[in-house]
Parts: sequence; structure tokens; C-alpha cells
Amino acid sequence: MASSSTQPPAPFLVPSVTPWWRLLLLLLASSHTRGAEAAPPNTEALSVLCNGASYGAGDPFATSLAYVLSELVSATPARAGRDFYDISPYPAAFAYGHAACRAALSAADCGTCLRSAVSQMDASCGHSVGARAVLVDCSVRYEQYAFVD
Repeated sequence: MASSSTQPPAPFLVPSVTPWWRLLLLLLASSHTRGAEAAPPNTEALSVLCNGASYGAGDPFATSLAYVLSELVSATPARAGRDFYDISPYPAAFAYGHAACRAALSAADCGTCLRSAVSQMDASCGHSVGARAVLVDCSVRYEQYAFVD
């Protein structure tokens, strides 16, 4: 009986991903992750609403409002949950405010977004006794009366 030389079966080969595809996948994965962290806040205004009543030059409300807006922009980014309510300490004319950022924003990006919201309210509402700016990544509201959003 003639012996036939049989070769062992070829091992099952799993198709491999070519090196350039691996590199592309790694780049896409890392850029997606970095993009979520490094992307600037979205300061597009969804709405800016203004109270029809206004205050005049020299009105004590102007001092109270300046205090509240400054506190909202500086304190909100450091708060847990990036959510902060405030009231001015000046009893001649209280101002009340609320600011919030998307919790995933860094403190710096939250501050950037809030400054944009305040700027957009100022540009649209001027000397209004109440205003609200809702941006994609944050919101700011102030009034001359207490409120809860």
C-alpha cells in the first residue's frame, strides 16, 4: 500500500484588519473621545426672552443686577451639578438669578457659556428688569422677584 503523503489541514485563518484600517479605527476612536472633551461649549441661543418693564440709569436695581450676574458667572461653574441660584445683598432693589450649565461641561467651558448667555441677554434686553437666555449648553435668568425654574 502506497503511503500517500497527506498534509495537515490548513489552520482556519481569521481575516485580519489591515494595519491602515487599524490606524484609522484608532484615530476615529481617539478623536471622538477627545472631541467630546475638547469641543467648545455650544453657545447658540435657543431663546432669549425679555421682560417688557425696564429700569433707568441710576436705578438701584442696576447695582443689584450687576452683582447677581457676576456671581452667577463666577460661582456656577464651581458648583456641583453646575446649577446655582443667587440673590443680591442690596435691599434697596433685590435682583434674583439662576444659572445652569450642562453637567458634562468643564468649569471653564461653563463659564464661557454663561458669559455668552449674559452677553446675548444684554444685547437683546438692555435694561429689562427680567430676562432669560437659553443656550444649547447653558442658561441664565434674572428677575426682580424670586422665582424657581
